[in-house]
Formats: sequence, structure tokens, C-alpha cells
Amino acid sequence: MGNTFKTAFLLTALTLLLMFIGRAFGGQNGMFLALAIAVVMNFVSYFYSDKIALAMYRAQPVTREELPRAYATVERLTQKIGIPMPKIYVIPSESPNAFATGRNPSHASVAVTHGILSLLTDEELEGVLAHELGHVNNRDILISSVAATLAGAITMLASMGRWAMLFGGFGGGGNRDRRDGGGIAALLMLILAPIAASLIQLAVSRSREYQADATGAHFTGNPYALASALQKLDAYSRRLPLQATPSTAHLFIIQPFLGMNFGSLFSTHPPIAKRIERLTGRPAEFMQ
Repeated sequence: MGNTFKTAFLLTALTLLLMFIGRAFGGQNGMFLALAIAVVMNFVSYFYSDKIALAMYRAQPVTREELPRAYATVERLTQKIGIPMPKIYVIPSESPNAFATGRNPSHASVAVTHGILSLLTDEELEGVLAHELGHVNNRDILISSVAATLAGAITMLASMGRWAMLFGGFGGGGNRDRRDGGGIAALLMLILAPIAASLIQLAVSRSREYQADATGAHFTGNPYALASALQKLDAYSRRLPLQATPSTAHLFIIQPFLGMNFGSLFSTHPPIAKRIERLTGRPAEFMQ
């Protein structure tokens, strides 16, 4: 319940931040334009974010015959949880990773890389798939897609604002005092808003990862299998990183490579050691 409240609070904060930027640079009209952008982008992310994410990683749909091991595991877990069978996809990458996407349990997809299938034991793979179905069951994917879209809209609006400031300011002539006094505030807003948006989006996805770990472990009754899988995935994906875009990084079970590293502040995922500790009640270094 705490996580649901936190997510609702963070999404509201993102929407208000977006409207505040619009208001700062375009008055009442700017605020309504910002809100309209948020609504349109949320609509797109609600209906199409799954298709966009799957296409981006060249994920191919697979049948039961083509991928019996993963298929049977997902089938068993969905019956246990009581959600519809999602579509199963394979990503042609040797970097071990997985993600779930879709706006609700009836429109869900689970994608795994080639690399994860050869790396994990049956129990570990079950732990990973249970984590992804935990996201589906908790309706996380919709929330994180909306958060990512809103954060993208804020960043986009702020860069439009930067260009507008370079080429003659906002809102025409009018209020000179406001313009003089608001110049520094506007500049600060343009710099800080995208950072605030990113941090809010990351806070959403990080709290959801802990929850999906707990949900997945509950479904399998075997937290150690998921902890062991996370440890393996972390070690192997460092050697063979999966290239991902910032807008989809939060979808994966472990953080993919984004070509940059700002430490834990800009990480879409909690540290693996902390996730293992929460799952097993023991520090990560005591695993096996």
C-alpha cells in the first residue's frame, strides 16, 4: 500500500512539474499546452509503449514448441497467480536480461534474451519469470511507462524553453519586470526540471523493482533462486552489457548499459546487493 501511495504521489508530482514549466514560460496557455502534451503522451504510452519497446530490441514472438522451457514455466506461474498467459518474446542478444511490458495483465508480454536462457538453471529462470509476472500482476508496467513518458515530456518542454530563451524569450513583450526578475529563475527551471523529472521516474522504477522481487519470491516460494539469478545476471551482464535507451532501461530485471554512469543517483534499479539482502535477509556476499 505504501508503494501505491508513493507511486501516485510521484506521478502527480511529475504532472504538476510539467504544468509548472508550462506556466512559467507560457502563462495560462503554456500550462494548458503542457497538460495537453502530458495527456497525449500518456495515451501513446498506455496503448503503444509495449509495441515500441519490443520493436526497439528486435524481440521475436515464440511458440510453446520453440521455447518449451520458458513457456511451461510462465504457464505454470500464471495459473498459480490467476492472470492470463502473456505473449512470450525472445530478444536476439547474448547479454542475459528480461523484461515484461503491456498495459494490464490481459495485454502483457514477457521478453527474455537468448543469453538468460543458457545462463540460468530452471529454478533461477522461474525466479526471474516470477519477478516479471510480479510486475504484470502489480500493474507496474503501465505506471513506469507513464512516468517515463511524463519525464520525457518535461525534458522536451525544458529544451524547447532553452531554445525559446535563446531566440527572444517567452510570451512576447508585456511584463518586463517579470521577465527581468524571472530570467535566472527560468534558467534554473530549464536546468533543474529534467533532472527532477528523471529522479522522480527513477524513484518510481526503483520502488517497483523491490516490490516485484518480493512478489516473484512469494509466487515461487523460493527467494534464494531469484537472489542467485540476480547475482549471476549482474556478473554476466557487466561482461556482456545490453545496450539500452534511457526511456526503456527501467523495464529490465537488471539495469542494462546506457553508455554512462552517474552512480546510484541516476540508476533505474536498486543495487543488486540490496535486492539480494531484502530477498534472503542476508548480505549478498554470503550467497553460496
